Amino acid sequence: MNIILLTPEDWLNNRVVRLTDRRHEHIKTILKSVVGDTLRVGLWGGDRGAGVVAKTTSSCTELEITLSDPPLPRHPFDIALGLPRPKMLRRVLRTAAEMGVANLHLIHSARVEKSFWQSPLLHESRITAALQAGMERSGDTTPPTVHLHRLFRPFVEDHLPGLIGERAGWLADPGADQPLNPSREPGLILLGPEGGFVPFEIALAQSVGVTAGHLGTRVLSVDTALAATLSQALG
Repeated sequence: MNIILLTPEDWLNNRVVRLTDRRHEHIKTILKSVVGDTLRVGLWGGDRGAGVVAKTTSSCTELEITLSDPPLPRHPFDIALGLPRPKMLRRVLRTAAEMGVANLHLIHSARVEKSFWQSPLLHESRITAALQAGMERSGDTTPPTVHLHRLFRPFVEDHLPGLIGERAGWLADPGADQPLNPSREPGLILLGPEGGFVPFEIALAQSVGVTAGHLGTRVLSVDTALAATLSQALG
């Protein structure tokens, strides 16, 4: 946990928060903080700063908070991803949060099993928990906004053109002639589920202005493909 994320419910007054949950346990048992120590903190969806330990007991930790730093910048790429199997979904959510993705669109496609949409991991509380794990690792305070699209064709025809707008749109396709090499300018990238998109889906996306590109000759797992794609904007 590289940042202590705070919520409005934590505040005792305009300067002090009291923590009694796993964050308190982390401060007490992992960080072994004592009164006077300074910790990195951030307000969920808001600014970052410092928290000075003002009180620590077996049941709670109180921090005096100063929030002076803005949130970390968002990643330039939004992601539209074929809904992965539940075991993979938690890693995908965590990675998207770690990398600062602003919008993550989870979409249906031909190779997505319909049963995946019944996963408890798609409940709002479970999505939030997975995003929080990524944010705590990266020191971020702003979670990705997760959008669910259960039908592929309406997503592409009705939503995708507006989501792309004046930005670039890319689709990962192992059979493409050119590499997927988006610039660092803002854009949206479509990644398929395990097995990738089928030809009809690729053609449909291309019909609304999306460019296909490959990620190399190796077959990548969904979470590796996501990390590899997002890392192209880093440097």
